[in-house]
Amino acid sequence: MEILPHDLQLYLEDHCDPEPPALKKINRETYLKVLQPHMLSGHYQGRLLSMLSKMMQPKSILEIGTFTGYSTICLAEGLAADGIIHTIEINREMEEMLSQHYKSTNVEKKVKQYFGPAAQIIVEIEENNFDLAFIDADKRNNLHYFQLVIEKIRSGGLIIIDNVLWKGKVYGAENDTDTRLIRELNDHITQDTRVEKLVLPVRDGVMLIRKK
Repeated sequence: MEILPHDLQLYLEDHCDPEPPALKKINRETYLKVLQPHMLSGHYQGRLLSMLSKMMQPKSILEIGTFTGYSTICLAEGLAADGIIHTIEINREMEEMLSQHYKSTNVEKKVKQYFGPAAQIIVEIEENNFDLAFIDADKRNNLHYFQLVIEKIRSGGLIIIDNVLWKGKVYGAENDTDTRLIRELNDHITQDTRVEKLVLPVRDGVMLIRKK
């Protein structure tokens, strides 16, 4: 979902780095073979994730919501030489596709894949000093994920949360359950004195959160 006008979105894509060929292939395959392909980060947001990761050069990344691995690969582009991205996906049927995508982009040795309920797995992961985290899973649990992740991020680390503008509903009159929960997430983080925060109007809204 993109909240920006289509012509503006095309202009932005034309004026950032091109989508790498291997990621373009994953993008196309996702739209051909997978339900709800719009969940893919895509070209412009993917370049944003890659840029943020490259700026931080993280040794450890936590991702909640792997989907077809597009965002995982983008984030892995900025990893330190010995870095690892820990990524969690609820749907084990994605396993074979993910393995192929990691191999096609030469990141398979940098990815530690988990399958199962994210809230449980986050607690079980022994790493407690992540440099960067990306939350892009089931939106109703985003606040819970944030509360778990903030304890595992180092001071100065970055948390990125996707879909925080929720098709523009969060600043409209809509009051369905999903919209209320995302408003609650945004309001909670806005008032959280442990972090600095900024919302970018990229695709469906991306919140950047820096732990003090």
